Amino acid sequence: SFPGKGPRTERDGTDYAGRFHAAATTSAKRRQDITVGRRFRGESQHKVDTKGRVSIPASFRRVLEAGDPNWKSGESPELVIVYGDAKRNFLECYTIEAIEEVDAKIDALPRGSVGRKALQRLFHGQSFPTSVDETGRLVLPAKLRKKIDLDAEAFFFATGDTFQIWKPETYEAEEESWEDDLPDDFDPMSFLDGNQEA
Repeated sequence: SFPGKGPRTERDGTDYAGRFHAAATTSAKRRQDITVGRRFRGESQHKVDTKGRVSIPASFRRVLEAGDPNWKSGESPELVIVYGDAKRNFLECYTIEAIEEVDAKIDALPRGSVGRKALQRLFHGQSFPTSVDETGRLVLPAKLRKKIDLDAEAFFFATGDTFQIWKPETYEAEEESWEDDLPDDFDPMSFLDGNQEA
């Protein structure tokens, strides 16, 4: 406001502060809708260069952006890659919001308990915070590539609120093994009605 006057307005009588508040509210609501509604979906294969750089699917980048509370247009979204112990033969990538949800569940466990220690080891110690670069690529350190024997190609597989990075041959072998263990009449749609046990 100016001295002796009411709120500053445009020629059409619109209040500047009112317009700003309305725009901010709409933007926040849109961001919330995107965050709630978006999930990682699909699969694809991409080349990995000698420096460990690999492009990730554009749709995955949008989900990472929506799941990073600090992300702004033109900036790089952050994420956390959980690589785990010897039992894991893939890398699992979490949005910031997804990893914070996991962290909150870990913090709720009794300090010093076996469960909390095991989860801290996996999600805190055996993880790698990183970001997507300006060209839409992830840079995977040699340690992570060696962990899953990744070389020239990487296979991306969406799992809803996370996505996984596999060596293509490893994923194919795992998929075949999983399908071989299923009964011939297996129908995954049957789990949606809640009548089947996982």
